Order: sequence, then structure tokens, then C-alpha cells
Amino acid sequence: MADPEPTPEQLKEIAASIDDVENPIGYKAPAQKSLQEIQELDKDDESLRKYKETLLGQTNVNADPSVPNVQVTRMTLLCETAPQNLVLDLTGDLEAFKKSPFTLKEGVEYKMKINFKVNKEIVSGLKYNQDSFRKGIRVEKSTYMVGSYGPRPEEYEYITTMDEAPKGMMARGTYTIKSKFTDDDKQDHLSWEWTLAIKKDWKD
Repeated sequence: MADPEPTPEQLKEIAASIDDVENPIGYKAPAQKSLQEIQELDKDDESLRKYKETLLGQTNVNADPSVPNVQVTRMTLLCETAPQNLVLDLTGDLEAFKKSPFTLKEGVEYKMKINFKVNKEIVSGLKYNQDSFRKGIRVEKSTYMVGSYGPRPEEYEYITTMDEAPKGMMARGTYTIKSKFTDDDKQDHLSWEWTLAIKKDWKD
């Protein structure tokens, strides 16, 4: 027998409990400075120059204007009990994620890992925002503070805190996830949608 679907009224009750606050009270983003400006500041102070070099590294800035400053390359759902990790390649066809749901077993604990590159300038206050919708109604909203990063050739990776998949007959079903990777300047570095199916077991 198919699991009972939650009514629109039940979904609206869930949506009403979501906190819509985007930023902490009193938080103000710092003024943005380019990497060159930072490197030029107090350049005659040898100890400060070495300190900044320790923080920023021997940076080779990518001068190609066609390359964005921040590139989000993939997102991975890490779950110890999963047959395999669920990987979204964010450099390919993003539309394909809407058509092929990823299965997540109800009640399991998981983390999300996001891989990204910073190519040219220091980026301040990176955030990963995720909204979950069911039948067009938002049922969950999450914001993860990723941090500030300088340019380098290698990718960075950010791993969220542990989360738990919803469970129970009312929680099973298909969810549309809207993801966004942004920063203090509210620049949208990448937005994508994907579909997640919460099931009783991995192979259902």
C-alpha cells in the first residue's frame, strides 16, 4: 500500500515554522578589497608582508577574464550507510538533476561536501543556501556559513555538520531542492535545482 501523502494544510504548517532570517542581527559585511590592494598595503613592513604571504600563499592569480572568481565544481552527500556517495557534478548539465532523483533512505545521518575553486580575488563570507520544497511548498530552509577564501590553484572543500534525513510515512516522497552558493556581496556564484527521493530503504 502506498504511503499516505501529507495534505496541503500539513505542508503549510511545516512551512510556517521556517525561520526566514537571512543574516544574523547586527551583522555587517566587511568592505571588499582586491587581492592586489591587500598585497600593496604596508608593503614596506617586512614582518607584515611575510604574515600576509603565510595567509594568502604565493598566489598566482588567474588573469583570464572569462574565468569566474568562484567556481563550484561538485556537491557530495556523505553517508556511511549508503551503497555509494551521491555526487552532483556541477560542471555539467545542471538541468539533468531535476529529472533523475537521488535516493536517500529515511532517518539516515549524512553530511554534504561542497568542492569549489577561488581563482582571482579573495571572496568574503561564502554561504551555501538550500531550500527544500514538496508539492511547491517550502518545508525546510538551511544556510551554511562556508567562510572567506583566497585564490589558489587547488580546490577547497567544505563539509557541513551532520544532518538527519526525515523519516516516517509522511516524510517519504520526492523533494525539490533549490541550492545557491553566494557571498557577503550577495553575488550568486551558482544556483541549481535537484531532486531527492526519501524512501524506506536505499533500493525501494
